[in-house]
Amino acid sequence: MLNIFKCTLVHIVISTLIVSCRISFTFHRLFKQTLMKFLATPLSLLALLTSLISLSQTSLVSVNHDLFKNTIILSTEESQTHKMLLTAVKAAGLEEILAGNGPFTVFAPTDIAFEKIPADKIEALLRPENKRALRSFVTYHIVAGNLTAAKILMAMSNGKGTAIFTTVQGSELLAHLDGLDIVLTDCFGNSARITKADANQSNGVIHVIDNVILPNPL
Repeated sequence: MLNIFKCTLVHIVISTLIVSCRISFTFHRLFKQTLMKFLATPLSLLALLTSLISLSQTSLVSVNHDLFKNTIILSTEESQTHKMLLTAVKAAGLEEILAGNGPFTVFAPTDIAFEKIPADKIEALLRPENKRALRSFVTYHIVAGNLTAAKILMAMSNGKGTAIFTTVQGSELLAHLDGLDIVLTDCFGNSARITKADANQSNGVIHVIDNVILPNPL
């Protein structure tokens, strides 16, 4: 499945070659087909991504997060697909933290992701007496710092295909590339794909994921 990484890479590489070399339409088409085959190899993809990221870091201005008006908590409140996450954040008492300066990286499960967990387990987790467990659950989806998709890919490239990130909760997440998708794996082997990356906020970044990740059994 073509995702944002593939589309972005193809666009960047082809556009650059068109401008610099004035290549013909026929070569444009043949080059794109060749590039698609090249991108099918994970290690080749990581090598290409590393080169592009290094180039962008030396030639492009860093993102100015002051330009983004929304905080992480405000964007979550406005989202129509993260109502369950918002409920969990509020019940865990983390609103002020995600409205603060940060920066934080949030891996945000959608409502559909939460529906994969038995309703009775979610209901139990949201009870006041289980606030500590809920807080652990929510903070496992948060990493301190502004961890963009480019930084995740760079870390995976440096780690020869995998990268480990320590969450605010204290436990680790493993990241690897599956095809052209960044996949996160929790302590129990559960995995979640980043389906929408780099929703930049004034206090960090949000990555939408398709599954809930767990620091402890529910």
